[in-house]
Amino acid sequence: MEVQRVKLGDLIDRFGGHLIGSPDIEVCGIAPLVDAKDDQVSFLSNAKFRSEASSSIAAALILSEADDQAIGQIYTGARIVTPHPYVYFARAAQHFFDLNAPKEEFGVHPTAFVHASASVSPRASVGPHAVIEAGAVIEEGVVVRAGVVIGRGVVIGAGSLLHSNVTVYDYCEIGKRCILHAGAVIGADGFGFANEQGKWIKIPQTGRVLIGDDVEIGANTCIDRGALADTIIEEGVKLDNQIQIGHNCHIGAHTAMAGCVGVAGSAKIGKYCTFGGAAMIAGHLTIVDHVHISPGTLVPRSILEPGQYSGFYPMAKHAEWEKSAVILRNLSSLRDKLRHLEKSIKSFSEKSL
Repeated sequence: MEVQRVKLGDLIDRFGGHLIGSPDIEVCGIAPLVDAKDDQVSFLSNAKFRSEASSSIAAALILSEADDQAIGQIYTGARIVTPHPYVYFARAAQHFFDLNAPKEEFGVHPTAFVHASASVSPRASVGPHAVIEAGAVIEEGVVVRAGVVIGRGVVIGAGSLLHSNVTVYDYCEIGKRCILHAGAVIGADGFGFANEQGKWIKIPQTGRVLIGDDVEIGANTCIDRGALADTIIEEGVKLDNQIQIGHNCHIGAHTAMAGCVGVAGSAKIGKYCTFGGAAMIAGHLTIVDHVHISPGTLVPRSILEPGQYSGFYPMAKHAEWEKSAVILRNLSSLRDKLRHLEKSIKSFSEKSL
């Protein structure tokens, strides 16, 4: 397949930045510093890689003003100077991807099943063995890949992409320009049971999952439907692979979670938060906007102040763990008391002399 080439001047027109070099230089894509060829663009977003950037043969380099001052006289290619090189790289990479991605063919594959009452835009694509059930709405530009199952009354917003074997349960709604990766499950029953003399009685899960625009959901990630009210994922949320979101959770706009995060039911998480891999969030708590949770951290209670939070403690019998946790929380005051005691002893000793 022939790769489309782009002039550096066109990149500047589209994304801004200050170009040092010829706007007529043509490039065919973006590559890492050490791998970039002489018809590709690379980027420098971390000063510790300045030596690699200096010797790169890339046709052009995306970098900050500080990095340009440091290596601009050494690097031989063109330079695109911008305040945020990594963001510029992301947008440029997306542009090259869109230019060279295979064009989707509109229509329904002969092996797909579409219920007579479903509404599928003529400008949507439905792949082999996909299933679209009664009353579902598939808007313009939606791509439904092979083996996807879309339940009754589901709405898939314009321009969204559902990769192979995604399952969207009945009456859930997905916004515009969303990406759901292979094996994601939207709207399975939440874990709701009442215990009666040791036996579990199932609580029907009658809520939905409502997903806003521009959300991306990783492979094999599961978002449970609400028990009575809905589970809500606001616009711009990014979820990595193998994440579990429990029933009735509410995830605020533009929050991002890395792989294997678990969020228990009815947790309310604010906007612009980040969660490192394998962080665990207890249920029925509130986390405000702009909270950042380190990888592997257990969050057992609400966080009502923005900031970075970390925490890991070795497993022990629960009673022992509680005692240790109390001691750990009081370490700061114990330290102050010890310092005061040391000063008192020193003062007493000096007087005795």
